[in-house]
Amino acid sequence: MTRDRFKEFDMHNVCLQLIGLGSTDGRQQNMPTCSEISTTINVTTNPRHIICACFHSHIQFVTYLLKTNLKPSGVSFKGKTKYSMDLNSSLSSNTIPVVSTLTKPTEDAKSSPTSSSEVHKPISYWPGVYHSPVTDALWDERVSINERLFDIPDDAPPPTELLTRTPSESRTTIVYAFSSDSTLREQYKDPWNEFRIGKLLEDLDALAGTITFKHCSDDDITTRPLMLVTASVDRIVLKKPISVDKDLKISGSIIWVGRSSIEIQMEVITQGEGPNDFESVALTANFIFVARDYKTNKAAPVNRLTPETEQEKILYDGAEARDKVRKMKRGEDKKQSDKSEVNRLEALLSEGRIFCDMPALADRDSILLRDTRLENALICHPQQRNLHGLIFGGFLMHRAFELAFSTAYAFAGIVPSFLEVDHVDFYKPVDVGDFLRFKSCVLYTEHDNPDQPLIYIEVVAHVTRPEIRSSVVSNTLYFTFTVRPEAKATKNGFRLRNVVPATEEEARSVLERMDAEARQRSQSI
Repeated sequence: MTRDRFKEFDMHNVCLQLIGLGSTDGRQQNMPTCSEISTTINVTTNPRHIICACFHSHIQFVTYLLKTNLKPSGVSFKGKTKYSMDLNSSLSSNTIPVVSTLTKPTEDAKSSPTSSSEVHKPISYWPGVYHSPVTDALWDERVSINERLFDIPDDAPPPTELLTRTPSESRTTIVYAFSSDSTLREQYKDPWNEFRIGKLLEDLDALAGTITFKHCSDDDITTRPLMLVTASVDRIVLKKPISVDKDLKISGSIIWVGRSSIEIQMEVITQGEGPNDFESVALTANFIFVARDYKTNKAAPVNRLTPETEQEKILYDGAEARDKVRKMKRGEDKKQSDKSEVNRLEALLSEGRIFCDMPALADRDSILLRDTRLENALICHPQQRNLHGLIFGGFLMHRAFELAFSTAYAFAGIVPSFLEVDHVDFYKPVDVGDFLRFKSCVLYTEHDNPDQPLIYIEVVAHVTRPEIRSSVVSNTLYFTFTVRPEAKATKNGFRLRNVVPATEEEARSVLERMDAEARQRSQSI
């Protein structure tokens, strides 16, 4: 396959060499494996062996390298060696060479074959190396759509002419070939042989960004492009468990466009049980992106959307109604609590006061909200940045989900099962080097359905700056879990405890989440 790719791109004086540890089966020496790949650049005067990449589980990057013509440091696919290393002379038998599995984005269009140095794309457009293979592929697609990102002069004006596009123009599908790719399956499975939801959140965010990028892109090379960022996640609903034993795909498109905001709807579609079974939707997700001007960071207008089919028109109307509800909520003045809300607060706080004042008499089936809290912290590294040089929103959701799952696990005492991402807000961008703290708690529980009790988790992300004694909320995320039936069956008489707030601030947070959940349920009816 690799040889054919080299031939396809007319690369001369290049041959491939497989390097692998031989293994024996008692009869003969087996052929080497493809765990490592190197290239030999045949230069007439001074041939050198140059390692191109050590792929291990990322063998797909061979195609990626040749398809995009991205050159690893020290190698030119134009047939001219920039830097070289004679492995035979520089490495002893006890030395293990370590090389990067990824390549540096280089700017081929402007570089001359005879240039003495490579021209690298700006570091702010060079994403990190933490991300999943799907996210990497989606970002590569985004860059290939609009290479002009790297050639825009500083004084380029903002876009002036808005285009009209259809949902089909931005529709994008990614496929996970789990049934035939064991390496990919290992990257995504959790301990219960299901899809890791945290990694799925990353891929959904990357796919939503690529879809938005397609909708907003144009052919005008004289204007600066828009900066497209995740504003919020409206809702992500898991309809059934997602196994990694079968292939699945994620498909999405733009369903609504405002002046500067865009709503994207995506579906995770799984293979049926039998060969003749129809595919079914396992998860739905709605993301909200906003467009910003690169220079001013102010809201910027985006291309218009014209739905064509009846289904597209229904989705458009529903998204427009949700946008009006969001604006009404933002525009509401802070009013004094009416009598009914005061009564609700009092009812929530009454049991909490007993815990605080008379703990020996408190309800043993209840627990204080503050006693369900978990917290972790991290430093945001360059490996987690996105195409804009900021910390990838999918990474933040991934880390928040892992903490929420752990919180539900510690609270319930048995393995939880994810149901929904109720809402995510992105208030502030997170920069490389930020000290980020995630704090979680169980807001409340519901026992209306004994077979599926519900656990509502809140996760708040804080950007903390000790030097200036500052802590700012960057994200709030809300998750819903239940407990796995097989785990519940192992505990006779299992029952979730009630969660009670001890302060008015905690009680208000609980009421706000209850009211938001009630609104979502009424809209889905």
